[in-house]
Amino acid sequence: AILFVDEIHRFNKLQQDALLPDVESGTVTLIGASTQNPFFSIIPALSSRSMIFQFQPLSEAEINILLERAMKDRENGYGESNITLDPDAGAFIATSSEGDARKALNALEMGIFIMKSTERTNYDIALAKEVMQKKSLYYSEDEHYDTISAFIKSMRGGDPDAVLYWLAKMIEGGEDPLYIARRITICASEDVGNADPGALQVAIAAMHAVESIGMPEGRIPLAQAAIYIAMAPKSNASFTGIERALSNIREERLSPVPAHLKGTGYKGAARLGAGVGYKYPHNYKGHTVEQQYVSEKKTFFFPSEEGYEKIFRQRLRERRSR
Repeated sequence: AILFVDEIHRFNKLQQDALLPDVESGTVTLIGASTQNPFFSIIPALSSRSMIFQFQPLSEAEINILLERAMKDRENGYGESNITLDPDAGAFIATSSEGDARKALNALEMGIFIMKSTERTNYDIALAKEVMQKKSLYYSEDEHYDTISAFIKSMRGGDPDAVLYWLAKMIEGGEDPLYIARRITICASEDVGNADPGALQVAIAAMHAVESIGMPEGRIPLAQAAIYIAMAPKSNASFTGIERALSNIREERLSPVPAHLKGTGYKGAARLGAGVGYKYPHNYKGHTVEQQYVSEKKTFFFPSEEGYEKIFRQRLRERRSR
């Protein structure tokens, strides 16, 4: 037996689990249709036993073919009517329907319904715009993750035009502007870092601005911050540095705090050797002094040659060569 379940992602985990015994025994051949990513919405036990076919949105040319067929079909379409569809109207519907055949055919049907009530015979672009009205944006959970990913990668890659495109899509799709602001802030530290320390300040200022003024005006500081990060010099040295340090902490034996670096804010600290021998950097030339800061020598930070980090790189080279 074949069991077809439309919108299978609407089944909760318990309901999906209930299908497993019959699927595993071969009692039924399960065919599920979903508009969501099956790896997010379908339990692993089902998705791992399934062959997954992904259907892509139709192209504008394919939508135009469907519209032409509907206009010529004498049995199920409008071939028996004296109504004509202007090419530019068909092209507008094909573009505005975003690859959704149902949306395109509904627009055609609605326009012809209006024409019949007004005795018009020519479906022109003005009517197409009236029927389509404001372009609707389908923004599913999958789109949420894919679009924010494209947005971040465009900032990282330095393409301000792509950044603005994905930002506009998120805004128009109803994405939480503070979520966008938080992602911009993370990108400022992870992908720009100390190559341009001002990026983090701009990102945080944009987040505060969005909190203060709200939308739709909040789109402006979001755009400003995102463009700044896209155009800033890039470095992930801070991100990779903390990742190396965390890996060291988790995987290797912990190094004790050297005695001269221990806190001295309590009576009797000196008797325990805490702080004894500590060299105060400001008492030395260049306000830095060589002394043991970690019991065992460790290196995690490797600054890039981008932006301000070029200065860090030179300064660190001098210090590490002592």
